[in-house]
Amino acid sequence: MATLVIDRSNIEIRSDGSALAVYENGERRGTVPLKLLDRVVLQGTIRLDTRVLTRLAEAGVATMLLGGRSSRRMALLLGPSHRDASVRLAQSQCALDPGWCDAWSRRLVLGKTRGQLKLLSASLAERPDARKPLFGAIQSIEAALCSIAKAPDLRAANLRGIEGACAAAYFRGFAALFADSLGFRGRNRRPPRDPVNAALSFAYTLLHFDAVRASHAAGLDPLIGFYHRPAHGRESLASDLIEPLRPRADSWVRTMFRDRTLRAESFSLDKGACLGKAGREGFYAGYEDFALLPRRWLRRQCALLARTLRAKGGPLLDAEEEQGMED
Repeated sequence: MATLVIDRSNIEIRSDGSALAVYENGERRGTVPLKLLDRVVLQGTIRLDTRVLTRLAEAGVATMLLGGRSSRRMALLLGPSHRDASVRLAQSQCALDPGWCDAWSRRLVLGKTRGQLKLLSASLAERPDARKPLFGAIQSIEAALCSIAKAPDLRAANLRGIEGACAAAYFRGFAALFADSLGFRGRNRRPPRDPVNAALSFAYTLLHFDAVRASHAAGLDPLIGFYHRPAHGRESLASDLIEPLRPRADSWVRTMFRDRTLRAESFSLDKGACLGKAGREGFYAGYEDFALLPRRWLRRQCALLARTLRAKGGPLLDAEEEQGMED
């Protein structure tokens, strides 16, 4: 199954039987069979009508609408929901169970911090010039992992504090892997102020979309999380699910800059850093290659969680399995 990305102005999409027809300036450019599509990403000035959205929904094709310049997510269309309400009822009950949430949070934070440690440790041999900041970050994360191991009953609130401290240390080390000209000194957002942060935010947005889609397909409620507490306008479960995958996305973004698929001139810096249209083409293509394994992991974890909720068993997010995904 494929992802259709349309990121051009003066495009119109029409429903054509079992396919989508794409027109540019009134001239037909081609068709895409719905049966080949898994997801659609629309960005820019694109015209379509409700028949197109209806056909996408009926076919189970998830659709994400992005803001033109900022690549900020504006809307999602997920199609028909899963019909087993018992899963969502059990999910809501577990979200109110501190023991469940604490155990889930522990596995999730362990998966994320181990991924951060793995990335920095691998970079240490590759970049001896950045040894000092990398080694300092590694020591901080190792100490945090030891503190988690020594306290098996840590509450989610305590884990959030440890995760935040790890993230601060991690990004200090991670920033040393990028050229000074990119202006990347650490994580910032809303809006991102440098090209690396803009690329990271864009990658997380697409990864979050994949997590929303995977949870929805499994019959879960993307809004009800266990580590990220339910909040207005946020798919908290999807936010939970992508945490162990963030270091992997970070590594991919670093590769995009290292190989100069992305470079400073790919971005505009007016009112925050934004990836330009030419840069987005390479970004989308690279993301589709990167996302194959994370998407598979998300589908597997969501199916596992749904089975566990049906059986009313223990929290089974296999965050550690992410570390075993093959490159």
